Amino acid sequence: MVKNETIPTTIKQESSASIIKKPVKTVSLRKSMFYILILLMLIGLYGSVHFYNKYKSMTVDQNAEAKKVTDGLILSLSKLMELPVDEAPTVATISDKEKLAGQPFFKSAENGDILFAYTTAMKAILYRPSSNRIINVAPISINQSAPNTAITNVVPNTTNTTNTIPAGATKSTKK
Repeated sequence: MVKNETIPTTIKQESSASIIKKPVKTVSLRKSMFYILILLMLIGLYGSVHFYNKYKSMTVDQNAEAKKVTDGLILSLSKLMELPVDEAPTVATISDKEKLAGQPFFKSAENGDILFAYTTAMKAILYRPSSNRIINVAPISINQSAPNTAITNVVPNTTNTTNTIPAGATKSTKK
């Protein structure tokens, strides 16, 4: 037999003072320090990996950025004139036009201009990237008697004498 129980229809409201509080689980100091230590180790590991990857990407190939810039300059120049396709030019940036003042090839040169020297094609091209213009083109001669084979031996031959480029131009080579 099932007994019918009566359910009270009124609900008693308790005051806030008589609410029973559940006991709060306390985490020991040792456990909390352990979790904080693990969190700090994970943050440190993330930071180490992040900055290592940034360092590695910067030092992988320092010439990669220079090669991209040189390729971009060659592409810009190739839109203005036909370039020798069978050789990579020696590229130099004019950094001090005052040192080049005595040479006729560089009379219109400005700081920031780019000198392309094609030694096999025997051609020197002075290019101004700021205005996307070719400033000067001249045949070059290579001074074979000099012991140094740097860019100082590649000279625009605008007269019958052989000149050398002073230290006003800085060199970079595309490979």
